[in-house]
Amino acid sequence: MKQHLIVEVFRSSKHDGMYLYVEKSKGLKEIPEELMSRFGKGISAMTMLLTKESKLARATPEKVIEGIREKGFYLQLPPAKDDCLLDLYKTPTEAVY
Repeated sequence: MKQHLIVEVFRSSKHDGMYLYVEKSKGLKEIPEELMSRFGKGISAMTMLLTKESKLARATPEKVIEGIREKGFYLQLPPAKDDCLLDLYKTPTEAVY
């Protein structure tokens, strides 16, 4: 089995940090409609040769290749917000002087 794929990466028009990896030759035409309605318009971010040695920011190449082979796509969700950063936006409940 080939351990590489030519993939196109699309970023979501609706959600920052959400990306969809698909096989370049197939594009977005086989992506389920429900997913595309949540994802929004796919904006092409890059095309790349994905191998198991590829370096990706938030996924392993093996997981991406496996997702594309099994489902026809790999969806990368935005990173979870760091709890300590969320504390910055909470209203203090009691002032200490």
